[in-house]
Amino acid sequence: MAYIDYYKILGVDKSATQDDIKKAYRKQARKLHPDLNPNDKEAERKFKELNEANEVLSNPENRAKYDKYGENWKHGEQYEQAQQQQRQYQSRGGNYEGGFSGADFGGGEDFSDFFQSMFGSEGGGFGRSSRGSASGKFKGQDVQAELNLNLKDAAKTHQQTFDINGKKVRITIPAGVSDGQKIKLKGHGNPGFNGGPAGDLYITFNITPDPNFERVGDDLKSKISIDLYTAVLGGDVKVETLEGSVNLKVKPETQNGTTVRLKGKGFPVYKKDGEFGDLFVTYDVKLPTNLTEKQKELFEQLKNS
Repeated sequence: MAYIDYYKILGVDKSATQDDIKKAYRKQARKLHPDLNPNDKEAERKFKELNEANEVLSNPENRAKYDKYGENWKHGEQYEQAQQQQRQYQSRGGNYEGGFSGADFGGGEDFSDFFQSMFGSEGGGFGRSSRGSASGKFKGQDVQAELNLNLKDAAKTHQQTFDINGKKVRITIPAGVSDGQKIKLKGHGNPGFNGGPAGDLYITFNITPDPNFERVGDDLKSKISIDLYTAVLGGDVKVETLEGSVNLKVKPETQNGTTVRLKGKGFPVYKKDGEFGDLFVTYDVKLPTNLTEKQKELFEQLKNS
């Protein structure tokens, strides 16, 4: 993977907080998302770079490694483990066969020569001395990813396929996932070293705001406008739910701001088939405008009656 400046890609500096990074990612993801830029190869490339940068910088542990090792950050853990092994061998008076040749890499010196000898020009090998012995098996790097969903997609069980480091991963998303919820896919991270197990893939869900519904736990809230005549006399109105519109009876003399509950019309409960929250609908009574003289007279009569 070619080295890129992750901070530059996200448009933040190195002092940025985790919240700054999250906001910067979401802002650019909205602009570069493939759904908004169909058949735009440049936008697709930038979107992949953006996700790659966010995977690293949104994880404090990975970010610390990136800040310390730069383009070699993925091998930082192996370097530190190998350096520890070197010290252990040397403390026992032994010869360490981990590719260090007795050099000290502490104190913020340039790691490029070390990583070149330790991992090879492509980063493929690990811990091989001039005699070719291996220093041990290590688990691959975990991968962090974010997946954007709208509210209706989050309300149904479905499959999605996306790219992680050039590899297609297909997952089934259970209905009812929450904004910020994280799931773990074991063994779907980066490959291990020296035959070690692959790392894990952690996916964080971002649920984009919906113009019609506000989610509160497993319940939903919405507003519907009704005219004054329906509020006073009662009547029927159509109310939108996640599964389509339903008819709702408005009681006579309904006050502005009145809230009614539609049981079981809310959000599905995560991993509990057949269980749903409720939908709370608040009435917004709209007063008539542009009244005729006759209508004004009728209101005067009501006022004085």
